[in-house]
Amino acid sequence: MKIRQLVSLLALLVSLAVLVTGCGGGQSAQADNKGPVKIGFFAPVTGPAAADGESVLNAAKLAVEKINSDGGINGRKVELVNYDDALDSKQAVSIAQKLTTKDGVVAVVSGSYSGTTRAAAKIYQDAKIPMISAYALHPDITKTGNYMFRQSFVGSVQGKAGAKVAVDLLKAKKIAILMVDIDFGKTLAAGFREKAEQLGAQIVSVDSFSTGEKEFTPVLTKIKQLNPDLIYIPGYAPECSQIVRQAKELGITAKFLGTEGADSTVQFLGVAKDAANGVIITTNMNRDSDRKIVQDFIQGYNQKFGHKPDMVAASTYDAFMVLANVMKTKGTEPDKIRQGLSELKDFEAVTGLIKGYNKIGEVKKAVQVQIVKDGEFHYFGEITDDDIITPPSE
Repeated sequence: MKIRQLVSLLALLVSLAVLVTGCGGGQSAQADNKGPVKIGFFAPVTGPAAADGESVLNAAKLAVEKINSDGGINGRKVELVNYDDALDSKQAVSIAQKLTTKDGVVAVVSGSYSGTTRAAAKIYQDAKIPMISAYALHPDITKTGNYMFRQSFVGSVQGKAGAKVAVDLLKAKKIAILMVDIDFGKTLAAGFREKAEQLGAQIVSVDSFSTGEKEFTPVLTKIKQLNPDLIYIPGYAPECSQIVRQAKELGITAKFLGTEGADSTVQFLGVAKDAANGVIITTNMNRDSDRKIVQDFIQGYNQKFGHKPDMVAASTYDAFMVLANVMKTKGTEPDKIRQGLSELKDFEAVTGLIKGYNKIGEVKKAVQVQIVKDGEFHYFGEITDDDIITPPSE
């Protein structure tokens, strides 16, 4: 009898132990479900593009802070998992492998350039983790697969918008192109040239330069002799600031039209100074917009980091806000996020009204045109023509 009671007691204890263990596992899983929502991020915080990297990392932190202060994702905090790719494609691939296999992120924002973003895209696609490219513009990024989306304009769209500005708004008939000799410059120049010639302008010269180049006097002297009405410069801020400074020293009177690559308060306005006045750019942000979301972002960034934000910061901030909006309504599983992004319509962002992403993940929104006045970017125009801002769908 005593033995049977002992056996029964042992069986009861074992059952209780199993039950307790089971409850513990359930609580653990539930706790995990209530844990932070991790979003991956990579940017060139060191290396030749460190200034842009710092700007976009600031914007990513500001966005996460805003999302969390507004209640997170249905009560769950967002955690930023960020890495420095140093503008190195191999490093960007290594980061992608960490984010997709070890860090447990549900989505990724790229705050890096086309080369690094393009190299890493396949890793995210294969892992079925949605990625938003904040501002890299090479067309192959979204063509990688259906988990890829782009927040800024693909190069051909912004190039065509630049041609519209040059020919229709600035009445340029003779145009010289001076581009950086990488994906960025080539893609923009190709879209610009095609549209400018369609609109009746003559491209009198096409010259290129390398990133990091500082001496432009010889090529500007050659261009000056061609007497163009306008010089189109699809390049980045460090080189563009030197180009406009040296052009002024040479007495060149042609108008200068840049791109989002020159949309930098520190690297372009801060270096070019007075020579930047009158320069016009196509970009992704209208600083003079009276929309509250724009002014709140500019004020919040300026207060926190001590200078006004640039295009890359605004585009990165928007990418996080788009993800937060989708996750609040669709859930935090990667498949649901991807589905939500593909269905997004008319989302109010700092960089304008996002009409949606097409079937290959390209965004559709107006292209902003800014002019430098008294050392600051201001509204000059907006390109809304459907035939220009509608991105390619294949």
